[in-house]
Amino acid sequence: MNILVIGSGGREHAICWKLKHSKEMTELHCAPGNAGTAQLGTNVNIKPTDIDGLLNYAKKQNIDLTVVGPEAPLAAGIVDAFRDAGLRIFGPTRAAAQLETSKAFAKDFMKRHRIPTADYRVFGREEKEELFSYLRAARYPLVLKADGLAAGKGVIIAESEKDALRNAAEMLEGDAFGDAGTTLVVEEFLTGVEASVFALTDGTRFVTLAPAQDHKRILDNDMGKNTGGMGAFAPTPHMPTELLADVKIRIIKPVIDGMRADGIPYAGVLFVGLMLTEDGPRVLEFNCRFGDPETQVVLPLVDYDLAVLLRDIADTKLQLNRLPLHDANAVCVVMASSGYPDAYDTGKAIAGLDSIDENKEGVIVFHAGTKQDGGRVLTAGGRVLGVTALGEDKDFAASIRLAYNAVNRIRYDGAYYRTDIGKKAISPQDDS
Repeated sequence: MNILVIGSGGREHAICWKLKHSKEMTELHCAPGNAGTAQLGTNVNIKPTDIDGLLNYAKKQNIDLTVVGPEAPLAAGIVDAFRDAGLRIFGPTRAAAQLETSKAFAKDFMKRHRIPTADYRVFGREEKEELFSYLRAARYPLVLKADGLAAGKGVIIAESEKDALRNAAEMLEGDAFGDAGTTLVVEEFLTGVEASVFALTDGTRFVTLAPAQDHKRILDNDMGKNTGGMGAFAPTPHMPTELLADVKIRIIKPVIDGMRADGIPYAGVLFVGLMLTEDGPRVLEFNCRFGDPETQVVLPLVDYDLAVLLRDIADTKLQLNRLPLHDANAVCVVMASSGYPDAYDTGKAIAGLDSIDENKEGVIVFHAGTKQDGGRVLTAGGRVLGVTALGEDKDFAASIRLAYNAVNRIRYDGAYYRTDIGKKAISPQDDS
């Protein structure tokens, strides 16, 4: 198969890395890609949202399968356009992607189909006074969510009425998250342990990847601002086999069946962000694509040909009842640019990448925000690298040491990373 992967981050590098192991793959293309994907295939200078450009390229290059990484092209209807042109593509349609692109749509869907989630109210810009009255009478903390896409950062935990009123005003006026925040979802604050489950579905059948846990905050001990993710590990000990089975029955299957019943069949990746509360798992959010950096820890654990799996799903012919997984663990430490998630500099030369031998060490360096400049690799984003170590099933401590040993050999000006990624896997405890 000739395969085109759309996107330029660590998630896309991980997808390309896994596809490269497929016996079915003949050529690999990535649009626009990064310095890491350039080592695996051909980078194509086409933006992920340039649907016409991507469609024309896929036709010209006889692409057999297109895999969509980021959410923006899904929201723009790339799957619909490719299918209309008779091209095979992996991902949900624009209508199905509303599970991520509209928090209000997702919450109303869950309420209608009795899928466990936090209590909520939805307010539009024209309902400002009703919103403020609601916030003045609310119990705190509570959660404010921008309805639309906000690059994984459209969530604010308000600790007080004053905090909620200020942030809500900024969101509704478009000052905080642009148009994404002009409709606001106000949610009950849930406590417990967070976990992520990925389901791969053809709209009827589904299989799940290893449950993972992300680290969203910029600083150690889950302090500081929310980011797109500073690291992850899988499989999380917080989700034993029995609990994962419960999530499949009470959440994943009802979502897939409910979307089909509503006339919006969902095919592709369904990312389920969960809070494991004392009353059972509840949905925090859905994403309509692979997560980042969770993809960097869940795909290396898959013991199956990814190209075959994604092709079968795109053809609505998923045959598996269970996805074979390696008896192993994975820990990913994100190396970021100083200043992220706020302003940061780019163009810094990265040294030490050639000191890491993937085959000998069991460490894979996934590129996120990088670019090739002649013989040099430069920083090109807030999150620069995802250093992923693979280890034996229960020995997370060894994998953590392996990951940080590699991190310490990579250097660039302004490099920043958390020093506690994966510790919750060693001492699984309530991390609310």
